[in-house]
Amino acid sequence: MDIETICDRIRQDYARFPAEQSYDLYAPDVYFQDPLNRFCGVERYRQMIGFIARWFREPCLKLHRLESVDAMTFHTYWTLSWITPLPWRPPVAISGWTEYRLNAAGEIVSHIDHWNCSRLAVLGQVLRFSD
Repeated sequence: MDIETICDRIRQDYARFPAEQSYDLYAPDVYFQDPLNRFCGVERYRQMIGFIARWFREPCLKLHRLESVDAMTFHTYWTLSWITPLPWRPPVAISGWTEYRLNAAGEIVSHIDHWNCSRLAVLGQVLRFSD
């Protein structure tokens, strides 16, 4: 699959996140990393998205832009938001960017998320009680 087709499908995935994600775009041993997780395997990635779908309220992954870096790499810039399932229902929003790398077969082999805030800042959003 070529990078333009993959980018189009990633745009569609962001629009319907966390439902109906295109797991077939990922190599079976894809490397995933964000500030909280680091693992290999598309099944683990599927489980992480399933966790978000099951436990977070109103998850939304807004794509701001997608840029091709070269024939094997592209970046997305996004904001992930949700309502945390706690009694005071704190809203959380994390903006950041993702670096995707492809192999020669056109599969995503690396998905690395970078947050524009610290893990502590995210925890601060969760612990803030509404007035």
